[in-house]
Amino acid sequence: MCLAIPGKIISMNPTVDDLLRTAKVSFSGILKDVNLSMTPEAKIGDYVLVHVGVAISIVDEQEANKIFSYLTEMGEVDELQPD
Repeated sequence: MCLAIPGKIISMNPTVDDLLRTAKVSFSGILKDVNLSMTPEAKIGDYVLVHVGVAISIVDEQEANKIFSYLTEMGEVDELQPD
């Protein structure tokens, strides 16, 4: 099964090409670099659903928290833990 995990955009990395646009996204305090090419309207403070390192949609905070809670209960966010 493929999962998209919600996270909050903390900062944006500057670029001149929308296809290379990335951001630091927080997944309950764990920061990852995420490609924003599929969500060009995303901005700092937005919650995005991330699948294999790419933000695929923007969701509101309530929805993001609900999804993250379900995924945590299922043990599906263990891969986010630092090595």
